[in-house]
Amino acid sequence: MGQRKIIREGTPMRKLSLKERRTTFKEVALGYNLEEALREAERCLQCPQPPCVKACPLHIDIPGFIRLLKERRFEEAIEKIKETNEFPAITGRVCPQELLCQEVCVMKRIGDPVFIGRLERFLGDYEIKKGIKVPEKIVENGKSVAIVGSGPAGLFAAARLRKLGYKVTIYEALHRPGGVMVYGIPEFRLPRHVLDAYINYLRKLGVEIKVDYVVGKAVTVAELLKEYDAVLISTGAGTPRFLRIPGEELNGIYSANEFLIRVNLMKAYRFPDYDTPIKVGKRVVVVGGGNTAMDVARISLRLGAEVTIIYRRTEKEMPARREEVENAMEEGVKFQFLTQPIEFIGDEKGWVKKIRCIKMRLGEPDESGRRRPIPIPGSEFEIEADTVVIAIGASVNPIIQATTPGLKADRKGRIIVDENGRTSLDRVYAAGDVTSGEGTVIEALAEALKAVNSIHRDLES
Repeated sequence: MGQRKIIREGTPMRKLSLKERRTTFKEVALGYNLEEALREAERCLQCPQPPCVKACPLHIDIPGFIRLLKERRFEEAIEKIKETNEFPAITGRVCPQELLCQEVCVMKRIGDPVFIGRLERFLGDYEIKKGIKVPEKIVENGKSVAIVGSGPAGLFAAARLRKLGYKVTIYEALHRPGGVMVYGIPEFRLPRHVLDAYINYLRKLGVEIKVDYVVGKAVTVAELLKEYDAVLISTGAGTPRFLRIPGEELNGIYSANEFLIRVNLMKAYRFPDYDTPIKVGKRVVVVGGGNTAMDVARISLRLGAEVTIIYRRTEKEMPARREEVENAMEEGVKFQFLTQPIEFIGDEKGWVKKIRCIKMRLGEPDESGRRRPIPIPGSEFEIEADTVVIAIGASVNPIIQATTPGLKADRKGRIIVDENGRTSLDRVYAAGDVTSGEGTVIEALAEALKAVNSIHRDLES
């Protein structure tokens, strides 16, 4: 038997042309075709003790699904992923694989890592195209769970609990389910048809979704506990943070949360076909260095603006995915690093016109492990701007914590849970960003899985 040929270079993924990317909201990353997927699957070494599985928050059997893909057993490959991950077409697109499974891939020692996320996406898209299979029969167990919030954690938990036989009802405050995946992530990164396919799948499973329903106002957690056997809180972290500097109240300054909801959820870029307008001037400045900042900047480009991102550290410290930074740069976003806004300056009508900034230098690492930015005295300068979007993170909405006596939260409003998702209240569980602050989609799914397992153990005992 001959020695196996090792392919050091990963299979590139095609992208939409730059011309189309700057003018449309079509998906940029085009995914693998069958030939490309099979070629990339060949690169997997099928390690006996795979570090990629350990690095994955959901511990997906990565060599297992890649082997099945390579053997063209696509349905079995999908089932292998879905042993722990209900939404491969989503996580294949938005999970930071380069920091998790691909970071520890053994192939990375001699070349490119296996592009696991692209293979996961290929299978997820294959499943959606064929039609997501619904179990022929779910054995009902006579128990019910209310899920508050329809973001990644809530939808994931709903699917798992329903398949275990629970009656599941989701309560969503907005008029469309999906949470951050529908209001926060633009279509050029996560097309709506992908999210809609999974939401339709949940409905076919028998999950009830109630929209425009604010738990904490329309109904309390205590009232839900009278109707349901358990409540899972997965309301995310959607309250914007601000810089708290002079002039932040000027017109033309948005939080990233408002900007993204207007564009992604309310289709402001298609005004007047849709009712919600958004004013984007010629010069847009985005403050921040995460994926949200990249999303806002790339949306603003598509709305016809010249866009600059200002970030107080260097490019190396940016928390955004490298792929998203590269896409932004390719599309024409400008970057101003080691820069911190200190004041917004407006015109006589109250509209922002300039940002007064100060240059920074990097000191010792802070609690996040990144080097602390320090202002350089005397380095102040101004940047012209017609629109500013503050994208420096989000906090937990405190409405449920404030209306649920006995529910313990930390000083930032995050609900306190044990390692299995249990809160301080009996029969109340929590998962996702509402417990951890801002995190990734895959981390939210992993926390939801722990909470689901706890709910099932507790209610079955």
